[in-house]
Amino acid sequence: MKINSILLVLSLVVCGGCTDFLEESNPSNFTQENYFQSAEQARSIVNAIYADFRYSADNDYGGNPYLMTDFMTGLAGTRVGQNQNINKVRMCINDSDNSYSESWWNYPYRAIANANLAITHIPNIEMDATEKSKCLGEAYFLRAYNYFNLVRLFGSVPLVLVPVDAASPELYPQQASVESIYTQIVSDLQEAEKSSLPWTDSSGHVTMAAIKSVLAQVYITMAGYPLQAGSEYYELAAEKAKEVIDSGACSLFASYDDLHSEAMENQKEHILMIQYKSSVVANGFQTVYLPYNLDISYYSTEDGGIYALDEFIATYEDGDKRMEEKAFYYTKYTSNADRTKEVNFGSYYIYKFFDIDANLNTAQSSLNYPLLRYADILLLYAEAANEAEGQPSKEAYECVNKIRQRAGLQALSGLSQSQFREAVWKERYHELAYENKIWFDMARTRKVLNLKTGSFDDYVGHQFTYGPILQEKDLLFPIPTSEINSNENLNQNLGY
Repeated sequence: MKINSILLVLSLVVCGGCTDFLEESNPSNFTQENYFQSAEQARSIVNAIYADFRYSADNDYGGNPYLMTDFMTGLAGTRVGQNQNINKVRMCINDSDNSYSESWWNYPYRAIANANLAITHIPNIEMDATEKSKCLGEAYFLRAYNYFNLVRLFGSVPLVLVPVDAASPELYPQQASVESIYTQIVSDLQEAEKSSLPWTDSSGHVTMAAIKSVLAQVYITMAGYPLQAGSEYYELAAEKAKEVIDSGACSLFASYDDLHSEAMENQKEHILMIQYKSSVVANGFQTVYLPYNLDISYYSTEDGGIYALDEFIATYEDGDKRMEEKAFYYTKYTSNADRTKEVNFGSYYIYKFFDIDANLNTAQSSLNYPLLRYADILLLYAEAANEAEGQPSKEAYECVNKIRQRAGLQALSGLSQSQFREAVWKERYHELAYENKIWFDMARTRKVLNLKTGSFDDYVGHQFTYGPILQEKDLLFPIPTSEINSNENLNQNLGY
């Protein structure tokens, strides 16, 4: 880990008390010795952790690091030919110089560094006990969440749990085993569960629903690859997902329009989101998802960064409401020059994240970006319960059929365990596509949807419709070159 990545925490104390984690304060006089004195400072360092959800990368060229895993699914195309970050991943010729991988490494570790500061120093601050519990609960969750992303993307990574300075032995850490990283993730989430955090919070802070939802995701991942911990962990995943379901804190939106409505942020289906406010930090995803230079938007730049492949679109069932124009996708829009005229794209672009007001009027978006939806948890429960019980239960059917009912599809019934398993996997593809979810499913199950046959292939050896064939090395991403060069204790992943 680079010195400047670790020491940056001393100059990154963000949001001194603001609830949407966006306004920055001047940190020039802050040190570990003089800073952690008050409740306001405790809240400030915790809020700083949230800032590192907003990834960026050098040489984006119409992309965003959050697209990285979506291009590893074989479901996405791009109009941005000069973006090597995208094209190397999409064509399975990725290397360790990819700045998207670097963002997925640097931002989580910066967040972890701030979480370590919070977890170390907040217990010693004299402050209201309930607020202290909330701050620590958020810090434990956010450390766990970031390590969960790191271990799934890179495998064996350094496990740093204390603040680090230039004299620390952890300055050049060795990699920890994957199993020990998952053990720590579970421990942190269990600590977060003990906190005073509420089930919901419209301000966008971490909630009990988020904690238990991510713990369910961790357990189902541990049950699969690479740990293959088995049925016990499917049972644990189902139990945690069921706690979220039974709490009544979350619900599916009645309309797909609510997925990109500012009025519905941080509530109901939205369990965890990246927070934006156009006057402070605007949502930068909007131009990435727009079709390339077709002048349908008030934005001066339309990147065409990602679109859905026709072969994937064809796997949706007839009558699926998610395929209706301006539900999950759109193929046409009015011209910015003349709103009475319609522009056809020739491809399916993603509409889930479309900010109508920003694209029609302001070119500045405050729309939050979703990290975790309740739909994911319903499908996770259905999958985990089916594996734990050896067959689909009434409750498992109810969960997957809630998703299908909203989509206007016939309810599933009468399936064997294996048939139900693949039906749920396919439902996850259709519901969660282009939300940074599907590649993680591919990696933990070692299965990939064959867009031509509709069946599931083994991960290694699967061929994307546009040519590349997945290899063993593609089960992980490369550790960034800059990290390998600065820390001789790190070993690069196989094949890079």
